[in-house]
Amino acid sequence: MMEKNTALIPEEGWHCLHLFYRVEYGQWQLLNREEQNVAKTNLASLVQEVRAMDSTQTLTLNMVTPKADIGFMLITPDLHDVNKIEKRLSLSLGADILTPVYSYLSLTEESEYITTEEDYARTLEKEQNIKPDSEKFAEAMKSFREQMKHYRQERVYPRLPDWPVVCFYNMSKRRGEQRNWYALPYDERRKLMKGHAVVGREFAGKVKQLITGSTGLDDAEWGVTLFARNTFQIKAIVYQMRFDPVSAEYADFGEFYIGIQLPLDELFRRLQL
Repeated sequence: MMEKNTALIPEEGWHCLHLFYRVEYGQWQLLNREEQNVAKTNLASLVQEVRAMDSTQTLTLNMVTPKADIGFMLITPDLHDVNKIEKRLSLSLGADILTPVYSYLSLTEESEYITTEEDYARTLEKEQNIKPDSEKFAEAMKSFREQMKHYRQERVYPRLPDWPVVCFYNMSKRRGEQRNWYALPYDERRKLMKGHAVVGREFAGKVKQLITGSTGLDDAEWGVTLFARNTFQIKAIVYQMRFDPVSAEYADFGEFYIGIQLPLDELFRRLQL
């Protein structure tokens, strides 16, 4: 029998939870001003407490459309912490004040289609005619290893940016009769994903992407979180991706949620709480 509160930490990656709520203003207005202030202080203290936890990050979002009013993005290793924090956030302003309208659970991960050291060494030797025993080859391989270490850190153990515009949606690969991603040979899938990545790199410095895996954890197969300094870049990258075969022929998308990263005091003012 599992010991009580034994940490539920994945072998690789961190848990990622997106939470979106509607504020029940009718219930909120039943509280007097003192009770409202206590409730807001409670939420602010909880967010501060969570942000002080090891390897844990929390974003507070003011949602732009009526799909939701307030959102949170949480990244932390232990599933117990994810569970406890979610319950506390839901009740942080008091009973029946925050109604969940959407949530999504996933894990940070690295792509299964990344270039391996063997692949890169082969490229240097066969395509760039660099001899394996040369100093140039050794330097190129060292640079590649450093680059991949940085890539893995960004994907598996990321640091969330403070860019103001945050977009979230889920996606899955098609498994239909005409288009079945999982029926394609690995090499073909890998080739398609390399082309897909090229489109993403065109937005370097404009959009930061965090792709998290959710197969078996939630309704779709991936969660996609985009960070940008304005909505134009969000629209541009999603539009350009639609023309890539990976998206055009093999991808299905969920609803899109747009939020603005705000400190809680400004978020409370924006929500008129």
